Amino acid sequence: MLKIQGVKHFEKSRFFPFFSQNIRSFKYLALIGLGSNIEPEKKRFDMLFRVMMDDKRFKILSTSPMLINEAFGFKEQKDFTNAVMLIQTNLHARALLKVLLYYEVKFKRKRTFKNAPRTLDLDLLYFSQKVKRDKWCEVPHKGAKERVSVILPLGMI
Repeated sequence: MLKIQGVKHFEKSRFFPFFSQNIRSFKYLALIGLGSNIEPEKKRFDMLFRVMMDDKRFKILSTSPMLINEAFGFKEQKDFTNAVMLIQTNLHARALLKVLLYYEVKFKRKRTFKNAPRTLDLDLLYFSQKVKRDKWCEVPHKGAKERVSVILPLGMI
């Protein structure tokens, strides 16, 4: 069996994984990375899924199972739960990022220090094959190609 450093296992919940049958005609595709290491992670991911399903600006196409993996950066913390979500939207990248940051606040994210424990971390990983780099938005996300917490879940959708 293949062992990858820091990777513990995958878990499932009500909406992770999820695959949609019907596709609406939104303008853009976006891949969002989800992360959390403050309980209850699974419940929080499912709550976010419901909130985003009710948000008419999005159509969730699929979600990965949740990957449980060791924290990186600041290691003296609980393991992380990570997943990815593929959505459709008509929002531009910067507007989508603003909505994601709003959802982080709604789910009580506190930014105390770099790589601190978090209730919810939402990263805009990829956005319709576009490249955008400015002081507010960087797409593709700079860590997307290297992070096991992105690569493994992405391989599951």
